[in-house]
Amino acid sequence: MTRRFARLAWLAATCTYLLIILGAIVRITGSGLGCGDDWPLCHGRLLPPLEVAALIEFAHRQAVVLVTVFVVALAIYAWHLRRVQGNTAPGRAAYVALALLGVQVALGAVIVKLALPPLRVVLHLAIAMLILAALLVATRGHRLTPGASPGNTGAGSTPGSRPGLVGTIALALGFVTVLFGALTANLGAASACLGFPLCNGALIPAGNYLQHVHWTHRLLAFALLGYSLWWAVRSRRRGAWWVVALVALQITVAAAMVLLTLPRVLQAAHVAVGAAVWAGLVLAAW
Repeated sequence: MTRRFARLAWLAATCTYLLIILGAIVRITGSGLGCGDDWPLCHGRLLPPLEVAALIEFAHRQAVVLVTVFVVALAIYAWHLRRVQGNTAPGRAAYVALALLGVQVALGAVIVKLALPPLRVVLHLAIAMLILAALLVATRGHRLTPGASPGNTGAGSTPGSRPGLVGTIALALGFVTVLFGALTANLGAASACLGFPLCNGALIPAGNYLQHVHWTHRLLAFALLGYSLWWAVRSRRRGAWWVVALVALQITVAAAMVLLTLPRVLQAAHVAVGAAVWAGLVLAAW
C-alpha cells in the first residue's frame, strides 16, 4: 500500500512540476488575464473563446484542477493508511500539500481580481514550489526512520529523515534564489543587466533598483553553485552532484537567455530547469 502511495505522490509531484512550467508560459506569453478578471469562468463562459491567450490561461486552470484531484486523493489515501497502519503510515506531507494548495487556489483568484500585482505573483510561485516540495517529501512514503535524529546536523540525512543543517542551508539558498528569479521576471528586470557574467560590463551595477534586483539574483545563483559544489564534495552524495549539474545548466540557460535578448523558449526553459533545481535540492537534502 505504501508503494501505491509513493506512486500517487510521484504522479502528483510530476503534474505540479508541469503546472509550474505552464504557469511560466502564461506569464511569458502575457496570458495571465486571458480569461479577463473572471474566475473560475473564462470571460463569463464555461469554455474559453478561441483566442491564444484565453486558451493558454484556460489550460493552466484545468491543470490546476488535475493537480487538485491528485493532491486531494493523496491526502485521503494518507488518512486511510494512518487508520490502517498506525505509526508506520506515511507522514503529514500530503496534508501539508493539501493545505498549501487551498491557499494557492485562493491566492490565484485574488491575483486575477487584482490584475496580477508582481509581488503576489511571486508569492504564487513560492507556494507552488512548497507544494512541489511537500509532494516530493511524500514520495518517500515514511516517517522518520528509527534512530534518525530530527536535529541531525551532518552533511546529509538518512532516507526518510529530516534534512541536516547543510541540506537545510542548501534548501533555503535555493528557495531564495528561485524567488529572486521570479521577482526579476515579474518586475521587468530581466533585461536590466545586459551581458554575462557582468551586469552591463560592471561588477557592481550603478543603475536603478531593477539592475540591483537582477544582479542579486545572479549572485544568489553563483552562491548556490558554489555551495552545492562544496556540499557534493563534502558529502559525496549522488543527489548533491545532480544538484550541481542542474544549477550549472540553469546558469548556462540564463547566460544564453540574456545574450540572446530573452527569447521566450529560453525563458520557459529557465523556469523549467529552475524548478528542477528546487526539486533536486529537496530530494538530495531530505
